[in-house]
Formats: sequence, C-alpha cells, structure tokens
Amino acid sequence: MDLRSADLSDASLNEANLSLSSLHRTRLSRANLSQANLRGANFFKASLNDACLDKADLTGANLSFADLRGASLDDANLTGANLTGAKLTQGQFSFHRIDSPTSPHHL
Repeated sequence: MDLRSADLSDASLNEANLSLSSLHRTRLSRANLSQANLRGANFFKASLNDACLDKADLTGANLSFADLRGASLDDANLTGANLTGAKLTQGQFSFHRIDSPTSPHHL
C-alpha cells in the first residue's frame, strides 16, 4: 500500500495490516498502531512522535531517520528493523525482540 507523505496523525490503526507498505515521510503523530502488522514497512523519515506502537510487529521495517520521539513501543517486535538515524528520545521501550545491527542497543 502506498501511503507516502499522507497525514495520518491521530489515526486509529490498531491491529491494521500495513505489511510492506510505503510510509515514507508519512505523518503518524499520536497514531494508534498497537498490535499492527508492520512487517517490512518503509517508515523512512516518517513522523511517529507520540505514536503508540505497543505489541506492533515491525520485523524488517525501515525506520531510518524516523521521528519516534515520545513513541511507545512496549513489547514491539523490531527483529531486523533498521533504526539508523531514528530519533528515539523520550520514548517508552520494552522490546519483545530486537536483534538488528542498527537497533537502539547498537546506535
């Protein structure tokens, strides 16, 4: 699904299937993406500040240079996710699984 540059701020997308979606530069501020299937999605330079990604599956997602300030990723799966250059300050993190060389533990 191509959602590049869309404004989805405050959207309720919990449990949505957005796997392999193009969300390049999409605005998802304060969006609810809890339990969403976001496997392989491209969030390059997306705005996810204050978004809820609790229990989301972000396996293989591209979050490079995404704004995740204040986001909640409790129990999210970030296996193989690219977080290069992502803004992660003031977020809430307790990862389900993370083992990427570009994970927060390696940045």
